[in-house]
Amino acid sequence: MDIFVQQIINGLVLGSIYALVALGYTMVYGIMGLINFAHGEVVMIGAMVAITVIKLLADSGLPGVVIVLIGLFAAAVACMAVGFTIERVAYRPLRKAPKLAPLITAIGVSIVLQNVAMLVWGRNYHSFPPILPTSQHEILGATITSLQVAIVLIAALTMAGLMLLVHRTRLGRAMRATSENPAIAQLMGVDIDRIISLTFVIGSALAALAGLMVSANYSIAHYYMGFILGLKAFTAAVLGGIGNLAGAMLGGILLGLIESLGAGYIGDLTGGFLGSHYQDVFAFFVLICVLVFRPSGLVGEKVAERA
Repeated sequence: MDIFVQQIINGLVLGSIYALVALGYTMVYGIMGLINFAHGEVVMIGAMVAITVIKLLADSGLPGVVIVLIGLFAAAVACMAVGFTIERVAYRPLRKAPKLAPLITAIGVSIVLQNVAMLVWGRNYHSFPPILPTSQHEILGATITSLQVAIVLIAALTMAGLMLLVHRTRLGRAMRATSENPAIAQLMGVDIDRIISLTFVIGSALAALAGLMVSANYSIAHYYMGFILGLKAFTAAVLGGIGNLAGAMLGGILLGLIESLGAGYIGDLTGGFLGSHYQDVFAFFVLICVLVFRPSGLVGEKVAERA
């Protein structure tokens, strides 16, 4: 029982991170119908900037939580600037181009960001300074750290705040109108260029938070970390129903649980052959199953293609 609870805890922590990253994918797809494959690299930049700032302030005498908040602010500013630049330079000129063009551009932007990060921070792994509390708590025989509790709670509050923003504010109404029909929204006075830019900026801020969470949870960051993380978050978005915010959250949590339970239990049944080193297998197996049996996702709706 304690092993099962431990895997559930690990899955919730991992799923919370996947959900935050998946929201970036699903917001952009909901507004533009574009898969932003560079989003994983924005997460990576957030992690690297946060670690760099935190290391610079580690010996400043400030409380660890304050240092982390400063690092998060710096990472959010950097990621929002990157997201805004990507939209203006790479995607806006191709908004009316065939769907294949922005898709190839997204992959190209991803490679560019990886190489820029490699030039700035090098190929080596960067460790997260041990400045946060490391206290542990027991739940039904399983162990959860204060950091893991904070990750789950902050992710839940952030996702709830995003839902309120989208469904209860004027900006959210403009975003939903742009998603529904950009031409009609523009006729009604909505500045769709501004709304699309803000969507990228908000998604990039979420990416910065996710990057900080990943680096703090695993204590390392690397210039290539965004690639697999981005693919898994995309899988989570597809699992829940891409373009659906609630679906992205559900898909992220479910994918984290599937990975954790799969690596823990199926790995034991196969003598470790499909253990934690092969946990990526479970994520992409889920992606294949969803695309084959329910392409619209768990809570997505089948939508007719616009003429």
